[in-house]
Amino acid sequence: MTPSIAEDGEHLSVRTAEYELRWRIGDRGVTRSPYLELRDAGGERWTRLSALSAVHTVDARDETVSVGAPVVTRDGDVVVVEVPAVSTVWRQRRLVLRCTAEAVELRTDVIGEGRVSELVQFGGSARLPTGASGTFRSSIDARSLFVPTPTEPVAFVRPAAASAQLGIVGDADPGRVHGIFSPPPLVLAFGRRHPEGPTIPTGGPWLALSIRDHVDRLRFTSLRYEALDGGFTLNATYGGHTVVDGAWSSPAVVLRHVPEALDAISFHRDDLIRHGYATEHRPDTVEWWREPIFCGWGAQVARGTAPAPELSRQEVYDELLGVLRDAELDPGTVVIDDRWQAAYGTADPDPGAWPDMRGWIADRHAEGRRVLLWWKAWDPTGLPAEECILDGAGVPVAADPGSAAYRARLTRIVERLLGPQGLDADGFKVDFTQRAPEGQSFRSAPDSDGVWGIAALHRLVGDLHRAAKAIKPDALVITHTVHPSFAEVTDMVRTNDVLERDVDGRAVGVVAQLGVRASIVGRALPHHLVDTDQWPMPDRSEWLAYAAAQPGFGVPALYYVERIDEGELITSEDLAFVGSTWAEYRRSLR
Repeated sequence: MTPSIAEDGEHLSVRTAEYELRWRIGDRGVTRSPYLELRDAGGERWTRLSALSAVHTVDARDETVSVGAPVVTRDGDVVVVEVPAVSTVWRQRRLVLRCTAEAVELRTDVIGEGRVSELVQFGGSARLPTGASGTFRSSIDARSLFVPTPTEPVAFVRPAAASAQLGIVGDADPGRVHGIFSPPPLVLAFGRRHPEGPTIPTGGPWLALSIRDHVDRLRFTSLRYEALDGGFTLNATYGGHTVVDGAWSSPAVVLRHVPEALDAISFHRDDLIRHGYATEHRPDTVEWWREPIFCGWGAQVARGTAPAPELSRQEVYDELLGVLRDAELDPGTVVIDDRWQAAYGTADPDPGAWPDMRGWIADRHAEGRRVLLWWKAWDPTGLPAEECILDGAGVPVAADPGSAAYRARLTRIVERLLGPQGLDADGFKVDFTQRAPEGQSFRSAPDSDGVWGIAALHRLVGDLHRAAKAIKPDALVITHTVHPSFAEVTDMVRTNDVLERDVDGRAVGVVAQLGVRASIVGRALPHHLVDTDQWPMPDRSEWLAYAAAQPGFGVPALYYVERIDEGELITSEDLAFVGSTWAEYRRSLR
């Protein structure tokens, strides 16, 4: 249904079979109270959508002096609503709402000069004709929020009044455990019902909010849904690394009804493909990629005889594989985990820990196995400062994907690790993509093109992937980049580290966590294999339940062979049980 435009003397509305966007006109309208109401087809409101926005720069905060009356035009089958504003920073700024038959697409356009530090939409700072001033926000009329990234506390579904962050910055520190998928689908979904559990999106309808743009323009590091007292804004952190000289448009935010929360991810992917920002890419899957994986990290942690990275040693892995051999467990792929490198950035094997890594890999090949090397993204250790992003004190904080010298070095490193004259490994398990640099004082390498944010991570992972494929076409690159635009730079997607408790401190079952993560991956990247991971596990019984469930969600991965993290011993019967799940899984592949 083509959007129609209607006026009742007090309001102007854009209507379709899916929604209504309406606002008050006249001297009590948007110029005085800058809100537009978004309602579903039945007339129930989703939000009082603030017509304010802000594009802050490193030199000044963008505040709204006044808001103009909305200007409504048609562009074919699309109704375009433009709300101009007088800005303290930009010569021109306007909010643009494109109303299609199915969705409302929102963006902010500016004209002027400046280095963007933060983009704020669905609200902003202003002085209104009423005399009110400060920060204004859109209203929260939904009850639940679906956030498609793992967090601690576990809360894929949370009250709509709770904030959320999506992006490529995070770690295990408080308030930062949201980088497990990095980047995740840039999607949120608002539900009418109250949350019924941390992993279960309740029935619809849902309002999907997704970000549409080419990955090369996703130059922000974090996207934050900031909720406060019944209102919210959507903020993107650019950190001063996007330069505007003339006209600039923000990525589009697309609002659309979907029947179920997970459908928001499917819509996001389809929408990106339809606009040429993602593809239907299907990795050229080879048989060995589907084989069960043994990753040594969990066993390194569980031994507890030294810090886990110090146990990534040739003799330790020989002992672990000996336990598997005695148990008649036959993984097709072995991952040498953190840290086999003498320095993360240069990725030379530590000769004290791995005196003959090439020979060790050759022995695994002779057994019919493949070997992946754990790869720590972004880490600058061992790299020249001129190939790195530096902090305000001149200290390297990350390898610079925009540096031509670093990109050339990365190609040489991959050739040394995977090439027949080098270690002859078979691919990479990429980790720590959430360690992207985020800082306004940070500066790029001298030869860098300045790529930043999600765009920089796409470049970083893409260069690694292309170099691997150039050397070994069947090389396997596993990542935890769960955004549809990363389809062509990854072969398999990790569900990543398992978390623990919900917001009330109750343990969340590890199988339930695996299920929702695999569902998110399946919607964002439906043609990719899933590495089900397996660390950490709270106890032996949960570990066994997880092992039993893994083949139903993707490629089974074994992390433990001797004991669980807290010291519970693993018996021969336990390993025999894992073997039975692998046997059934392999039968299912025939």
